[in-house]
Amino acid sequence: MKKIINIFLAIAVLAVINTSCIKDLDTEPIDPDEVTAADVFDDPDAYKQVLAKLYAGLSVSGQQGPSGMPDISGIDEGFGQYLRGFWYHQELTTDEAVIGWNDQTIKNFHGQNWGASDVFIAAFYYRIFYQISACNEYIRETSPSNLSDRGVSGTLLEEVQYFRAEARFLRALSYWHALDLFANVPFVTENDPVGAFFPQQIMRNDLYNYIETELLDIENALLAPKANEYGRADQAAVWMLLAKLYLNAEVYTGNAQWNKAAEYSEKVVNAGYSLEEDYQTNFLADNHNSSEIIFPVVSDGLSTQTWGGMTFIIHAAVGGDMDPSVYGVDGGWGGTRTTSALVRKFYPDLTEETFTINGHGRSVNDYPLLYVPGSYQGWAPENDSTVLASVNSDGNYEGYLYFADAGTQFKFTPQPDWSYDWGDNDADGSLDVGGADIEVADPGYYKINVDTNAYVYTVELTDWGVIGDATAEGWDADQNMTFDPETGMWSALLDLTAGFIKFRANDDWAINYGDTGVDGILEQDGENIAITDAGTYLITLKLGAPDYTYSVERAAYDKRAMFFTEGQTLEISDIGNFNDGYAIEKFKNITSDGATGSNLTFPDTDFPMFRLADAYLMYAEAVKRGGAGSEATALELVNALRTRAYGGETSGNITSADLTLDFILDERARELYWECHRRTDLVRFGLFTGGQYLWPWKGNVAAGTSTDSKYDIFPLPDGDVNANSNLLQNTGY
Repeated sequence: MKKIINIFLAIAVLAVINTSCIKDLDTEPIDPDEVTAADVFDDPDAYKQVLAKLYAGLSVSGQQGPSGMPDISGIDEGFGQYLRGFWYHQELTTDEAVIGWNDQTIKNFHGQNWGASDVFIAAFYYRIFYQISACNEYIRETSPSNLSDRGVSGTLLEEVQYFRAEARFLRALSYWHALDLFANVPFVTENDPVGAFFPQQIMRNDLYNYIETELLDIENALLAPKANEYGRADQAAVWMLLAKLYLNAEVYTGNAQWNKAAEYSEKVVNAGYSLEEDYQTNFLADNHNSSEIIFPVVSDGLSTQTWGGMTFIIHAAVGGDMDPSVYGVDGGWGGTRTTSALVRKFYPDLTEETFTINGHGRSVNDYPLLYVPGSYQGWAPENDSTVLASVNSDGNYEGYLYFADAGTQFKFTPQPDWSYDWGDNDADGSLDVGGADIEVADPGYYKINVDTNAYVYTVELTDWGVIGDATAEGWDADQNMTFDPETGMWSALLDLTAGFIKFRANDDWAINYGDTGVDGILEQDGENIAITDAGTYLITLKLGAPDYTYSVERAAYDKRAMFFTEGQTLEISDIGNFNDGYAIEKFKNITSDGATGSNLTFPDTDFPMFRLADAYLMYAEAVKRGGAGSEATALELVNALRTRAYGGETSGNITSADLTLDFILDERARELYWECHRRTDLVRFGLFTGGQYLWPWKGNVAAGTSTDSKYDIFPLPDGDVNANSNLLQNTGY
């Protein structure tokens, strides 16, 4: 349905992998006995086609989607895909994500207790170097001498020069990932011989210098910002990578480069990209239309099928009470959630009671049920969503039902079938076995009570409001709530002061609910609900069949807070249980106009590896750390993000006094969560390891515990170190 080069799987990369002697995870050459460089590049179209494979190295896992001809072997092909491995290392190791599966050592990422034999670390390490070697081969085959020997000239020569610069960018990107994650790694370029040999190890400082030199050298060899095809690198992508390199220079080399970080961030800011009006537009199935994404990892449900990448990111985040169709997929894998540490970046004073008890996931199965089939639901007594419940199991049933149409008719059945039913022959509130249909005159939300001992019932039309001294008009008048038939929820967005509230129907105390015992369950005439702090609150009320529940969501309406809470707990008691921890709804295989992607299994949603908002925040951080630039501009850029986050309102904007480094780190989490930045950010701030910043299950302890600083970088795989005497293992491993 979109996009750039949809021939990713058609062309072989003529790569020879020169990353030591790979043992457990082997590379799979593509028909090495039949395909040669001369064969491939006899066709002028091959230059772009093989370049497409280099880009595809970030998106797919082999030559045949979604699996079957892997680039590397020794691990499930989905686990060995580039983006999935990158996401594991950058997100599962932090406060932003946990995973519930028991696949080998996967949980060691969040516990920060991995070792040099970890298969997932090895898989991504080899994936990085497979990508580097593929780029090396392309750069080698497009050298001026090779192009001259093949007689490449004119327009094709001009195009191939751009292609070669793009391949160098892709190589620099992967070397940056190696620099950031593994520090001191094997080093191979197009100038090394083709064939099996043991590469030398490059130290982190030297690799930093190499990447910087490469990027500066190709800066003017690429097309101008936004001048290239979607999904391909341009000058803005180079500036973005340089900005990220310079922002972390002190980690990599010991020497800060805040001036350069600010300079190149500003280049990106001024490159012609613009913020999308709606934040989530950047994470939907048509995000190739985003004005904000600078460099994506492209996904397409038809032509880039993989069990990694966005297939993993979207499917793994769906589970519990989540409806997969809402996310444009055919099923959830029930794996990834987030910790309360990220949630509290949006809701600092959040408690389990005031946010998560919203009624959606609460069951009435513990109570005897009375079924209410009718014209509003197809006369289907088996539909257990249209029921009343007897909380005391005493024959007295109660509940609320919404009737959209005037003249709605219904009856009562004690079982989910038509073997026995009650109606009302005289419309007098008395039940008759097999009696006439009961009818309401007006549409609306009705409270229904049935006494099956006395065979009587009542039906009362209700509207709901919030009242209390925490509201603008105190106990004198209700603040009206709005009903959403699709969710079955009443809601109101109110500015409250410290005090108390209750819910009541029809501006009268005859039907009112409070919360006795502060357990999230509402009772008739229950105790007042406390509001401890002034602020803006989203208040929701879920009635239906008992139990009746509610939520009071503090704070501002930061629309970036995309958490699914129904049936989920805030805190994680068991990482293996998907219902422990809030689920994330950020990425969807749904377009901005609500259509499902082209494939329910493999998403069309692209991954925004580089996005303009990141440049805004990098500029602000570099300036606050002493880099050349304007603090006024830094504040303006941050507030542009916050204005968007608050739906175009300025209520979430900050002052210059608020713009601290700690605030910027938290804002990066709010803006960029699950986009593979968090580990790098926490390392830069000195908070990834150690005990200064703890989050749930850091160090494999529920409350979090201090961890060894060696985990700031990952180990080289044992297999590589043992095979290549040129390699020294990273300290501590």
